[in-house]
Amino acid sequence: MDNTVLLKLCEGAIERKEKVVAALPIRNVNRVVGTIVGSEITRRWGAEGLPEDTVEIHFTGSAGQSFGAFMPKGMTFMLEGDANDYVGKGLSGGKIIVYPPADSTFVPEENIIVGNVALYGATGGETYICGMAGERFGVRNSGVTAVVESVGDHGCEYMTGGRVVILGPTGRNFAVGMFGGIAYVLDETGEFPPRCNVQMVSLEKLEDPDEIEQVWKMVQRHQTYTKSARASKILANWEAIHPKFVKVMPKDYKRVQESMKRIQQSGLSGEDAIMAAFEENARDVARIGGG
Repeated sequence: MDNTVLLKLCEGAIERKEKVVAALPIRNVNRVVGTIVGSEITRRWGAEGLPEDTVEIHFTGSAGQSFGAFMPKGMTFMLEGDANDYVGKGLSGGKIIVYPPADSTFVPEENIIVGNVALYGATGGETYICGMAGERFGVRNSGVTAVVESVGDHGCEYMTGGRVVILGPTGRNFAVGMFGGIAYVLDETGEFPPRCNVQMVSLEKLEDPDEIEQVWKMVQRHQTYTKSARASKILANWEAIHPKFVKVMPKDYKRVQESMKRIQQSGLSGEDAIMAAFEENARDVARIGGG
């Protein structure tokens, strides 16, 4: 399988927004799979991409580097197997789902299923990984919603936006340089705080009812897509487990959010509220990058 095969297969979606569903094998020599199709979709339909799940491809095997890189809205890649580094690099609205083979016997959250630097520079979309990600998961993520079972060192490094839920342990130096976005880490053992770089973030409890519901929905969506046994267990014991989530909140990002809330309560809304918050926190916004 190579990108020319995929391009031909997706011709109807690219030209006429026709639904495409297919199953294909993949090997680790197949790199940047999906990037050319995504480029053609963007060239044809612009930033809006395609309706959700217009292109739905089920892969089986071991993907090479940059699987699903730069995919726009409307593309969904499901991988039964594993992948090398840079999964979802620059993801721009697409959806990536990775889960172990049905006959696998290993514990997903204890074994790496995608390599290092997943979601590097991603700007939008969704990612669900039933297994462990390598180092630097979500580095410079600025808009992706992601759920993963556990991660290696330097998770969410320089993250500027988006939401990340981690259903297990992290490596060291988590959240270094994290300017924006929010991470929710399930810390059942109490070992997470020393592994987090708190220079730019604070560690908070997950207490807001709306936020609790949002995290529940992300975990539920993860279970639906990946059939994760760990997610199923968490959902079945939600009331006892959700207090064990640690909310990783960038300090500057929180100040901007609080400004927005206060300004909106004063009567401003929409673009006016955003501009007022920007002016009030000009220096912080410049660092956050609008994430």
